[in-house]
Amino acid sequence: MTEAAARRAPGTPCWVSLMVHGMAATQEFYGALFGWDFRPGPQQLGPYVRALLDGKEVAGIGRLPADRHLPIAWTPYLASDDVDATAETVRHCGGTVGVGPLDAAEAGRLAIASDPSGAVFGIWQAAEHLGMALTGVPGTVAWNELVTAETASVAKFYQAVFGYEEEAVVSADFDYLTLHLRGRPVASVHGVGHALPRDRGSHWMTYFAVDDVDDAVERVADLGGHVVRPARDSSHGRVATVADPEGAVFTVVEAGT
Repeated sequence: MTEAAARRAPGTPCWVSLMVHGMAATQEFYGALFGWDFRPGPQQLGPYVRALLDGKEVAGIGRLPADRHLPIAWTPYLASDDVDATAETVRHCGGTVGVGPLDAAEAGRLAIASDPSGAVFGIWQAAEHLGMALTGVPGTVAWNELVTAETASVAKFYQAVFGYEEEAVVSADFDYLTLHLRGRPVASVHGVGHALPRDRGSHWMTYFAVDDVDDAVERVADLGGHVVRPARDSSHGRVATVADPEGAVFTVVEAGT
């Protein structure tokens, strides 16, 4: 269990957010699946709620404007001490800044960007809102992984923007590396080649911790979601990839594995 006590080092995944069309139904789904409660605000980007577990903020859900047909996807936010400077570096290194930088009331300042392979991520400069107050326990974010065609070029982008160190898995048939900050793993990059879903392209995958993966998969189906990849044992422990009723894909992983 990790509780956020202070501002996170730049590049640390610090928040995760989902933009959907039907907020009420989405809150009902995740409330039933993860035990989340919800608190409104900030509303700078339209209707928005923060999900809480045991009174601690763990994620955000906002409403997409009706005329915006963007992919429904969980988006990780990476910490920055200066979001304007980070956004400029993103552009300089071949990425795109799609939203911002802009203020989210007293909470902080944000931008939404995409890397050169098209994967979308957020940048968060904390003010009052430091980000996730709880991680790694059931109902909270456990890990973030970039799923892309190949790791080498896109990892260089994240290194240049956020100063990550890399640790590769040495394997002839497994293109995988971990991104580290100050000697600590914070995210991973998985090159899947032609197995990259054509309808999604490169994307960040959010892993949520659960008590029991098989039970969580059953509940997802009962609540109107569906299974993308059935429960299986992996290097992360037992995992399954699922989607919520609007199609946002995420992975559930057994806590403590």
